Amino acid sequence: MGNTFGQQFTLTTFGESHGAAIGGVVDGMPAGIEIDMDFIQSELNRRRPGQSKLTTSRQEPDQVELLSGVFEGRSTGCPIGFIVRNQNQHSQDYENLRPLFRPSHADFTYDYKYGTRDHRGGGRSSARITISRVVAGALAKLVLRQQGITIQAYTSQVGTIALERDYHLYDLSQTETNAVRCPDAEKAAQMASLIEQVKSEGDTIGGVITCVVKGCPPGLGEPEFSKLHALLGSAMLSINAVKGFEYGEGFAGVSQRGSQQNDIFRPSADPSLPITTATNHSGGIQGGISNGQDIYFRVAFKPVATLLKEQLTVDKEGHATTFIAHGRHDPCVLPRAVPVVEAMAAIVILDSLLCSKTYKI
Repeated sequence: MGNTFGQQFTLTTFGESHGAAIGGVVDGMPAGIEIDMDFIQSELNRRRPGQSKLTTSRQEPDQVELLSGVFEGRSTGCPIGFIVRNQNQHSQDYENLRPLFRPSHADFTYDYKYGTRDHRGGGRSSARITISRVVAGALAKLVLRQQGITIQAYTSQVGTIALERDYHLYDLSQTETNAVRCPDAEKAAQMASLIEQVKSEGDTIGGVITCVVKGCPPGLGEPEFSKLHALLGSAMLSINAVKGFEYGEGFAGVSQRGSQQNDIFRPSADPSLPITTATNHSGGIQGGISNGQDIYFRVAFKPVATLLKEQLTVDKEGHATTFIAHGRHDPCVLPRAVPVVEAMAAIVILDSLLCSKTYKI
């Protein structure tokens, strides 16, 4: 029913934003991996609400509880069940939305498909469900860390304020030094000011997150329907509020000629990877398979659909009406979405490693 992602390393999620808990089951976790609970919790802390004035004021500890699959601090190879309990719901804030369909939300589509819906914060369609992805992504990162694979995402655009497309121009280690999660301090300040302005107007703003995967070996991905970039695209487009995905040069490359875009092969001084490329316009993937170069991609997020200003809509009977949303909402999803993008990338890369006959973990 679309609640499970992955082939060998799988995540099945459950829960609603105003239910008892958000949770999941990770299957296919390699045995013997040291489970660093502090690291898993730190990843959740990057996603949790209330971490700055740029995010929703909802205060949730988002403390993860592992229920199975771990013994004496290491993975057993059995399914890892986990929950994060919801503790700060204000369900009454959504009572006026019970008979209404909010613009650009899943209210109408859920109601039409299932004949019912949870109007409290969107229920299953809430971005709070991404908690499960972050936990699974943290587990995947623990495995990838042993393989020398790192994943770093950052906010590269908010509204019209954008960084240069080339990630090499920035020190990505500076991403966590500001609330926007942008590695350029000057641009981060401009982005923060824009988000604060939009928030004061009761409005929202979108943008772009860039992600870079380093250390990924060649040979991951399949040549036809399970191309590595298609798997990454599927993962990213499944995240709430995502409207677009591009890898490598993406859409910007269409204005150039093949002689400008081709990545020329050349010998490498690295004995573990004797062949490299002079450029990396392909984004580390050719023919749907990783080639050993950095994998980089961009994910476009729409403005959050919940506005704290009056909007036109209709009720369940199709009558025109107006409403104002109440509650605590993000004016811009990007700062909290950075760890979600990283998590889904980690799940895809680990799943592809486990599916490959070339590599054994």
